[in-house]
Amino acid sequence: MSHDSLASVTIHHERERLLRMLALATFFIFFQAYMVAPIIPALADAFATSAHTVGFVVPAYLIPYGIATLVFGLLADRLGVQRVMFASLAMFSLLTALTATAVSVEQMALWRVLTGLGASGVVPLALVLVGQLFPYEQRGRPLGWLFAAMAGGMAFGSPLGSILVPIIGWRGLFLAVGATGGIVLLLLLPYRRLIAGAMQPVGGTLGDLMRGYLGLLSTARGQRTYGYVFVNSMFHSGVFTWLGVYLEQRYSLGPVGIGLALLGYGVPGLLFGPLIGRAADRWGRARLLPIGLGLSALAAAGLLFDFPVILAPIIAMLLSLGYDATQPLFAGIVTSLGGKRPGQAMGLNVFTLFVGFGLGSLIFGEVLRFGFGTALALFAAIELILALGSIRLFRSEMPGEAKIRR
Repeated sequence: MSHDSLASVTIHHERERLLRMLALATFFIFFQAYMVAPIIPALADAFATSAHTVGFVVPAYLIPYGIATLVFGLLADRLGVQRVMFASLAMFSLLTALTATAVSVEQMALWRVLTGLGASGVVPLALVLVGQLFPYEQRGRPLGWLFAAMAGGMAFGSPLGSILVPIIGWRGLFLAVGATGGIVLLLLLPYRRLIAGAMQPVGGTLGDLMRGYLGLLSTARGQRTYGYVFVNSMFHSGVFTWLGVYLEQRYSLGPVGIGLALLGYGVPGLLFGPLIGRAADRWGRARLLPIGLGLSALAAAGLLFDFPVILAPIIAMLLSLGYDATQPLFAGIVTSLGGKRPGQAMGLNVFTLFVGFGLGSLIFGEVLRFGFGTALALFAAIELILALGSIRLFRSEMPGEAKIRR
């Protein structure tokens, strides 16, 4: 084997190991994001307040997370992705652990705001790195790994949050996740040179920054992609955030029962994320997006009926599959929109995603004043409209057409 071939193989293996380390960091960030909603009833008891009040802790993390991604994307383009990513992962670890010191729901909300602000530089920059390390026609698989890690965090965070709280307490849960984040940071350190070499800092003025955002949103492709990311994230967060409360009220489930009922959530992405990515590369996002959106609407509609509680994991799995067949595909499109500022493009994507997450949970909570039936029917109807519209709006997202799309 020639020297060049040997070097190429070495770089390939190092790139794949880095991909798995990034997936590990992504897993734990989503684990802690999704472990909170199912323990809302337990936190309400701990703080002697209502579940509705504790529910604000979820958007208290999600909305600042989304807003801060715009800043982290800009900083990564200017200072270098490895510095920003490592600093963000360190803040995630520290602030998650400090959340265990909260003695009221207000203090917990404050720690969640700070954690959202600090943690938002890891996952979007990991997605950006994939866009730099892999050509567009090969990004489906590595993006699938990252979104599988997100799904895995959802899959384990949702049930384990509920199951572990009676054993180690909610404070122990936050301390354990914070410590684990620090371990992941140490595991990523050996790859800092590879990360630094993948993206060179990009200079520019504030005017350049604003023109970059306007450029991303000035094309029909950018508008429909970011628009769908936003509304689809509102749907999924709205339904999932209140799913634990729904199961408690409808089936009188406790923390462990809620955890077991949510076991199906995240499983499809964990098992099939890379396969979904490969399918998108092979058959085109145009074919998969309407299916994913339609499955999401079907899952929400299924919650309207009086099904046996033993089927709850299947409903959760169907809801998760809808997410896994949409948001990773939208992220794949975004990786081709950024040009010389990929951090800015992905930062805008994650901003849109998490602000949608936060608003979705807030809006669903407000509509709950009219009952779960009304809220679920409204969200399912909007998702169905998205599914039907995507057939036409994303029809050009086929393999081999990236250079001619507008």
